[in-house]
Amino acid sequence: MNKDIATPIKTRQILEKYGFSFKKSLGQNFLIDTNILRNIVHHAQVTEESGAIEIGPGIGALTEQLAKLCKKVVAFEIDQRLLPILADTLSDYDNVKVIHEDILKADVAGVIEEEFAGKVRDLHVVANLPYYVTTPIIMKLLEEKLPLSGITVMLQKEVADRMAAKPGSKEYGSLSIAVQYYTEASVAMIVPKTVFVPQPNVDSAVIHLAIREKPAVDVIDESFFFMVTRASFAQRRKTILNNLSSQLPEGKSKKEIILKSLEESGIEPGRRGETLSLEEFAVLSNHLLPHFRQSNE
Repeated sequence: MNKDIATPIKTRQILEKYGFSFKKSLGQNFLIDTNILRNIVHHAQVTEESGAIEIGPGIGALTEQLAKLCKKVVAFEIDQRLLPILADTLSDYDNVKVIHEDILKADVAGVIEEEFAGKVRDLHVVANLPYYVTTPIIMKLLEEKLPLSGITVMLQKEVADRMAAKPGSKEYGSLSIAVQYYTEASVAMIVPKTVFVPQPNVDSAVIHLAIREKPAVDVIDESFFFMVTRASFAQRRKTILNNLSSQLPEGKSKKEIILKSLEESGIEPGRRGETLSLEEFAVLSNHLLPHFRQSNE
């Protein structure tokens, strides 16, 4: 197949050939701009020695660009109707494997061990993610501490902005902290809705998450640290003292302890969660942990 998949004409031909109709429930929006796909691959920093995991390959537009450059590509596709299409569009590439599985239920670590271990120099996730499951997918990849160098994905611009947000901005929240705890996040490019079929309602962005060798801050208990950060943003207009008192287990009865922990951490109790840095949240959660250990276990 000489022509790139990701052109409006080629995409339409493939869809018509297979009588394919888009499923809104699967968030299917296919890219029809080859330059943007090449740019995504460029931002992913993959080489001919790299392995790539793709999620939701669709009709293979991004898969094709990855296969041209990477040593091996494994793509997870949930929609059975796309399997024969992918077998056709990617028939020229013997370095691609398509797995019919929901990435959220998949044993990704097991697949990496089987498909990539000892065969590639580094491993990247590169994908145009379905909007409705963007955050759960990224958090699964990060929390499972997979041997990845980076994650480069297209998602809703608003979500990308939240993942890369800095303290003090209105986008900054518990998602920013969770992502930046594990990675260095940067928005690589903005993608207009006009380059998709069907067109989504919002613009997209490509975010590049470079996996940190170790988390950004030292915390004694990761799950408690994330519990504290989520609690701190529960109601954005409330102070951190009021949010923690109302959201942490037995927080109301431990308000004095929370106040003392804030003071010991050098954090003014009247501040709001969005003004605290990752470092401040780490210090605070480490101070609070001994007083909430039972309720956290």
